[in-house]
Amino acid sequence: MEIFGIPLQAFMGQLMLGLVNGAFYAMLSLGLAVIFGLLGIVNFAHGALYMLGAFAAWIMLDQFGLNYWFALVLAPLTVGILGVIIERLFLKHLYKLDPLYGLLLTFGLALVLEGVFREIYGVSGQNYNVPDLLAGSMDLGFMRLPIYRAWVVVVSLVVCLGTWFLIERTRLGAYLRAGTENAPLVQAFGVNVPMMVMLTYGAGAALAALAGVLAAPIIQVNPLMGSNLIIVVFAVVVIGGMGSILGSVITGLGLGIVEGLTRVFYPEASNIVVFVIMVIVLMFRPAGLFGKEA
Repeated sequence: MEIFGIPLQAFMGQLMLGLVNGAFYAMLSLGLAVIFGLLGIVNFAHGALYMLGAFAAWIMLDQFGLNYWFALVLAPLTVGILGVIIERLFLKHLYKLDPLYGLLLTFGLALVLEGVFREIYGVSGQNYNVPDLLAGSMDLGFMRLPIYRAWVVVVSLVVCLGTWFLIERTRLGAYLRAGTENAPLVQAFGVNVPMMVMLTYGAGAALAALAGVLAAPIIQVNPLMGSNLIIVVFAVVVIGGMGSILGSVITGLGLGIVEGLTRVFYPEASNIVVFVIMVIVLMFRPAGLFGKEA
């Protein structure tokens, strides 16, 4: 059976690959949207935090014998604590300044982190095996579905939708949004706004690290893995609308699928299709598909 002249198994395989890439785009762009939407910081260090999450998982296994399931909890927690330290030491001084200062600072941090890991581990990748429980594949009749890739998609959807619900539909999320818009008023009600802001950046860093742990068994863990991905993720955020959490999730998944299908029908354009879509969207919707016009 063929679809537009493409064997069904090849078509579905690329569609699944696009969905997995879209899951990573969604998780990373979600963290970027949370940090920018609530703190106003263009966090260029997000790719480096993603890389740190993958390396944390690999180091835990290689040096301490902690398996994937421990890393899935401990790596985001560790990188989240690092995010809190970064926010307290550097970013808290930039909230009232132009967002360009935050971009430059986080870009510098990304270069430092990447340089440190390149010096220690080089640029060759480190292998991280798929956990035994998620190894193998399922025969769906029309294709074989790798169990781990299905796991990645499910976890990403649960995390993304859970984060959106927390921020948009709970009292805590209302406090966060109000605190970033009028901190003195919210503090007058006894809410510790600086701590909320600090924990928000830490949570965004933890989301990036979680994506890194999920990616470790799929791609080789290396210091360049974040910088290779962050430009595409920023394009996803721009298309969805800067600061739009739901927009980032939907756009990330959608663009991953579009990218995967482009590899089937026109492979030469697969590396630029996201940026072409970004240009078209910005021509007609400068605020992005889900963003609010100023």
